[in-house]
Amino acid sequence: MTAAAPKFGVYIHWPFCLAKCPYCDFNSHARERIDQARWRKGLLAELDHWAGETSGETVASVFFGGGTPSLMSPDTVAALIARVGERWTLAPDAEITLEANPTSVEAGNFAALAAAGVNRVSLGVQALNDVDLGFLGRRHSAREALGAVAVAHRHFARVNFDLIYARPGQAPAAWRAELKEALTHAGEHLSVYQLTIEKQTAFESAYRRGEFAPPDEETAAVLYDTTQNVLAAAGLPAYEVSNHARSGAECRHNLLYWRYGAYVGIGPGAHGRPSVRGARLATRQHRAPEVWLEQVERAGHATVERRALPPAEQAEEALMMGLRLAAGIDAARFEAATGVDLDRAVDARGLGTLLDGGFLVRDGQGLRATRAGMLRLDAVLARLAA
Repeated sequence: MTAAAPKFGVYIHWPFCLAKCPYCDFNSHARERIDQARWRKGLLAELDHWAGETSGETVASVFFGGGTPSLMSPDTVAALIARVGERWTLAPDAEITLEANPTSVEAGNFAALAAAGVNRVSLGVQALNDVDLGFLGRRHSAREALGAVAVAHRHFARVNFDLIYARPGQAPAAWRAELKEALTHAGEHLSVYQLTIEKQTAFESAYRRGEFAPPDEETAAVLYDTTQNVLAAAGLPAYEVSNHARSGAECRHNLLYWRYGAYVGIGPGAHGRPSVRGARLATRQHRAPEVWLEQVERAGHATVERRALPPAEQAEEALMMGLRLAAGIDAARFEAATGVDLDRAVDARGLGTLLDGGFLVRDGQGLRATRAGMLRLDAVLARLAA
């Protein structure tokens, strides 16, 4: 929620993967067979439904997430992008991102996906050594991943790839070397996530059984600082707690979320925050893929939640999203987006202890997390939501 105005976006969820990664708590499912034509028809139908609710918007970004959207037929991707342009106005410089796994098989589709209209790809590399890739349950080698990154740079104007750090036994020196290697391939954007043990994942069970242990808090803090220092020195400072980019190369769709812009969510489990007839809505589609498809075929959509958000709840959401940004929350834009004064929102959430403790700073511009706050952002956001 900085100076740039929030735009309007479209999120499209493809729920299928070749296999479920042990750390993943996203709505993703492994299936042996997928009826691409049936799924294309279903996604187009739900897109039509929400386009009817939000007609007149100009789409600044489209994001294909998952799951593994690079497993979609390029024809399906092309049809969805074309329908976005038919039902809304698609901005001439719209960012159209697709998440992909960096296998050689999926890289073989990059030319067709670019021809379909994708202009930004985000690759789930996760590690640059085969031992850690095996631990993370990835199906590619480090060499194969870097080969896919090279192919992506040939076909897409903008390329990102993800890395996971704070892996068991990871030393700061090794992580520094891995980051420097990544920078030789990355281009203008890197997403770097700290490994967390999410509930109801295979890693949670393994962790409880004592099969592995992440680095302790002190080592994790050193790894975080190493990340910030190496990437900032290379010209890719953090613009969000886990995302680094050169100026102008930030992910526009994710910035829309963090700046509390409006968007629709299409596909199983997708959430949306569209503005409909002057009201900001919270929407959610049915999570189970087969149930979602059946409901869409019957009713044209599979919406299981649709409710107007009161100003206080909008303010809470905008706080939780905006504090992820390094620049934090702009006070004037916060009030314009939510109808709530920033100081009143801070007081209402009882954030004085976080300000006094040095985790947040309130200045003339707005509200932002300090380094200490970013290091403990999950705890800070949990305090906001309490």
